[in-house]
Amino acid sequence: MFITFLTDFGLRDDFVGTCHGVIKRIAPEAQIIDVTHGIEPQRVLQGALVLRNTLPYMPSGIHLAVVDPGVGGRRRAIVLTGVEGRSYVGPDNGLLIPAAERLGGIAGAHELTNPEYRLNPVSYTFHGRDLFSPAAAYLANGVRPAELGPELDPATLVRLDLPQPEIDSRRIRATVLYIDRFGNVQLNLTREHLEQAGVEPGDEVEIELAHERYFAVVARTFSEARAGDIVLYEDAYGNASIAINQGSAAEMFGVRSGQELRLRLRK
Repeated sequence: MFITFLTDFGLRDDFVGTCHGVIKRIAPEAQIIDVTHGIEPQRVLQGALVLRNTLPYMPSGIHLAVVDPGVGGRRRAIVLTGVEGRSYVGPDNGLLIPAAERLGGIAGAHELTNPEYRLNPVSYTFHGRDLFSPAAAYLANGVRPAELGPELDPATLVRLDLPQPEIDSRRIRATVLYIDRFGNVQLNLTREHLEQAGVEPGDEVEIELAHERYFAVVARTFSEARAGDIVLYEDAYGNASIAINQGSAAEMFGVRSGQELRLRLRK
């Protein structure tokens, strides 16, 4: 059984390795795929969107995700049952739902309350180790979600407000969703949004960000732009992104996830 694993833990500390150890002690045959542990700390929306983008490329199995600023508080710990044998384990803060809905929907939900399927005592601050990793491992061993705790009404699950762009004939107001290690800036825009605004490859777009203005060329590939050019392109997950050919757009703009910017079309 495959267990995919996504967190904001980073790799500097022992958190990821410890969770691997917990899983392997309970389910030695489980195969763990680390999606990423580079989600920015406490950025639940970023984690949810990366999970939604990447899980379609992952094998069916247990999908463990922990971006959990509410750890130790009143938020619930949950397992969602999806389609094609998929289960989703993590906090009830909206992190899991966009991926589950993209992959066919939510067939059931349970709260992780059964003390037999956790480490004891449970730390107030490390549910990834003591609660979520054991739950994922026991599921991989064939334990049914109903054994982990009581059923929940999916309608009561916490859902995220996904930012939507504002588009008219003159401009687009967009939100930065994610910044990758190359400094490319992913926006909450798709090809359909750009087509709606009449933006085509070869056009020039003015980017307005924090009272500064930049000019970008709309391109399909980086090879269509010169080194140092700002490029608006469609990334591998179908989102419009801003990059600097052979440079870092995030560093140049000083941008962060959640920040708004405006695009103005210049034909």
